[in-house]
Amino acid sequence: MLLDAIADYSNVTSDDLIQLDLMLNRFNRLITELLRGAIVRNSFQPWEIEILLDMETCELEPRKRIEILRQYQKAVTRQLETGPGPPMKLSHYLQLKMTRRPAIM
Repeated sequence: MLLDAIADYSNVTSDDLIQLDLMLNRFNRLITELLRGAIVRNSFQPWEIEILLDMETCELEPRKRIEILRQYQKAVTRQLETGPGPPMKLSHYLQLKMTRRPAIM
């Protein structure tokens, strides 16, 4: 999946591709656990902890939480298909989303 998307980059090694694929898989697992409402593991990569801590600071409306997390997951998938990791934080994604759609006054 991810390997096919960036396999044509000449400066990316096969180890880099494997690491990006593993990172995307771990990220998807983390988001799936959050969507289910329970994290069932006790081992995390440093970037996963940063993402979880960042999520704690983001105030998501409960009724929009699932939709936002799914959109965030898609954005991170696109990010990792086109460039290096680690995955962007939720706060960064929300900021990008706000700047793309300016508020109407």
